[in-house]
Amino acid sequence: MKIGIVCYPTFGGSGVLATELGKALADKGHCVHFITYQQPVRLDSFHPNIFYHQVSVPTYPLFDFPPYEIALASTMVDVIVNQKLDLLHVHYAIPHASAAFMAQQIVKTKGLEVPFITTLHGTDITLVGKDKTYEPVVTFSMNSSNALTAVSQNLKEQTLENFEMTKEIQVINNFVDIKRFQYSDKEHFKKIIAPNGEKIIAHVSNFRTVKRVEDAIYAFSKIRTEVPVKMLMIGDGPERPKMEELCRELGTCNDISFLGKQEKMEELLSIADLFILPSEYESFGLAALEAMACRVPVISSNAGGIPEINIHGKTGYLANVGDVDSYAKYSLELLLNEEKLEEFKNNALDQANTFAIENIVPQYEELYKSVLQGVAQ
Repeated sequence: MKIGIVCYPTFGGSGVLATELGKALADKGHCVHFITYQQPVRLDSFHPNIFYHQVSVPTYPLFDFPPYEIALASTMVDVIVNQKLDLLHVHYAIPHASAAFMAQQIVKTKGLEVPFITTLHGTDITLVGKDKTYEPVVTFSMNSSNALTAVSQNLKEQTLENFEMTKEIQVINNFVDIKRFQYSDKEHFKKIIAPNGEKIIAHVSNFRTVKRVEDAIYAFSKIRTEVPVKMLMIGDGPERPKMEELCRELGTCNDISFLGKQEKMEELLSIADLFILPSEYESFGLAALEAMACRVPVISSNAGGIPEINIHGKTGYLANVGDVDSYAKYSLELLLNEEKLEEFKNNALDQANTFAIENIVPQYEELYKSVLQGVAQ
């Protein structure tokens, strides 16, 4: 198949999943064409079956806001026509689904029937999509998709609750590349971070308000009074300066390292003993799944789709949003019990294996075939 994948090229979950999906499809012999405004961050090596098409948005004095959606639709049309795509798979509803619908209608005038599939990832539904400014277009675009998927059961339920849906939603979970995200012995690296054998807690996010990064820091402040521990804060975003200031206020600066955005996440996760994810909402929790694949138990909120991957009392622990005391208590329960910690590490890996990319990609392939058969009839 010749597949066009449209996504955001950033470190966010939707862009990561779309890129990893495209790479896996290319490995299976499909031709994959990425269409976005810059090369996706996970598209970091050459593959003969992968092609990248940059969306350029001309600037004119007439436009206060350059019309990216129109430029995106035009680029889609160009790629569909000249590369003879079989279908489009767009990730994140805004504005990719509406642009795909526009492109689909344009190529119809050229005698081409090219279906598009929309995958919902989270804030495109739970936050931005519900805004009255965007909701009518988002609803129309979702219902106009030839197929619609969500990355978790919770996100499917949220979509049905907040939008007038006529299109069936199929749940195809996020996945993890087990071959990449696996534990490796980085003891020399760990000694640099924790020279006196301290335990290491990791947090990964885009440092936005919804991630409640401050809860991770407050929990760490309590944990360190009971056990020697260090913390890795990985990622970047608007809340980071506030979080660094909070560390200074709590006197934890010497034990917390802010590392910014990192490419080799698997190496950092391999030295962690726990992963903390206190988010107000996660449609799935891909960062937690990648940690689990590296044998790292997860202490998290019970929000959104997180309980679908983090099993309370087995792969980690769940607590209510904002319950810092429970985050600290559960962390200490594992950090102070080596035998239990090792058990949870093994459980985390077993759970991550159920979401291995090899198990999920065939579900997308079957969906593609079904959609193309429907168009052909």
